[in-house]
Amino acid sequence: MAALVCRGLCAAYGGREALHGVDFELPAGAFLAVVGPNGSGKSTLIKALLGLIKPSAGTVKLEEGVGRSGIGYMPQQSESRGDFPATVYETVISGRLGRLGLRPFYGRQDRREAEKNLRLMGLWELRTRAFRELSGGQRQRTLLARALCAADGMLVLDEPAAGLDAETQERMYSLLRDVNKKEGATVVMVTHDLVRGAAAATHVLELDGGQKYFGEAGLWPGRAQYGSGEK
Repeated sequence: MAALVCRGLCAAYGGREALHGVDFELPAGAFLAVVGPNGSGKSTLIKALLGLIKPSAGTVKLEEGVGRSGIGYMPQQSESRGDFPATVYETVISGRLGRLGLRPFYGRQDRREAEKNLRLMGLWELRTRAFRELSGGQRQRTLLARALCAADGMLVLDEPAAGLDAETQERMYSLLRDVNKKEGATVVMVTHDLVRGAAAATHVLELDGGQKYFGEAGLWPGRAQYGSGEK
């Protein structure tokens, strides 16, 4: 079963065509690394996937039963408010807002999901701490836990390890592999890390305005150029 299907996808952003001829089918439960230079269309693809922009041609389809409101999205760290006046717990459980419907308050299931994802990210002991007091790595794990609370089978991550030191980056990629394998989530991750980032994935999509490669990560030609990232 395919979690994400793009057929002849073209999209414009900022008055210019940023993406053209993107055509791939991502299996459910896969971990996709989206790579390419600045301006290659990575962010435009994410916006089209999230429904924030309308394709100028072609289609983007999600797995049946997964709506865009069920995508757990983690933006770039630069887009997250570091001075956000909320605790770690409040930040994480806010990922459940899209599931409240007409309910005015979080329910038992919302609280269970928040606790589960806080523990998964190793943040339970920090749940009462203010988000703005966290280190960069702790903030990223908090935002990932929030995305997991929102997710209905799919995570979309924009540079989740950017700005972190090498050790913290490796921990982040390890967490993402666990989420993908143990939780069964389909992961779509934009990354500039062509070594560790691509090595964490099962599939690679390389963009440069158009599609240069889509397929298994182990067969990606860039693997030979940049290294496998394996230890």
